[in-house]
Amino acid sequence: MAKLYAQDMPEFQITLCEILNRIVETEMAGVVRYAHSSLMVTGPYRQPIVTFLQEQATESLAHALQAGEFITGFGGHPSQKIDEISESNNHSVKQILTESLEHETKAVKLYAELSDFVTDKSIMLEEYARGMIGQEEQHGMEIKKMLKDYS
Repeated sequence: MAKLYAQDMPEFQITLCEILNRIVETEMAGVVRYAHSSLMVTGPYRQPIVTFLQEQATESLAHALQAGEFITGFGGHPSQKIDEISESNNHSVKQILTESLEHETKAVKLYAELSDFVTDKSIMLEEYARGMIGQEEQHGMEIKKMLKDYS
């Protein structure tokens, strides 16, 4: 008798795709946030900060696409929406980095929600979620280091 895995059950797939779509929407918001922020940076340290922000935009797109691949792999339909992007319209480097840190913290929470949902249901998805949490935590740590000069 074939063993039935959780990912073969419709309820699992529906909830999984809902969580992954929230990840897609948040990561796509990250693309817009980081790209916009990179355009707004001024000052003597502009170049390295612009490079960092543009790299984050590129990585957010890669993360959104990866989540989208899982969605289609589990029979779902990736969202074309993006999460709300709050902006203070204060384009100081400190504020841009602070808003970026808030975005990274939100991403960690979404990947943690995914991790909690897939634990003991799919090793592949557990490893994906844990890896993404690690990446997003590392981004947060880098931003915190960048913010130290502003405290």
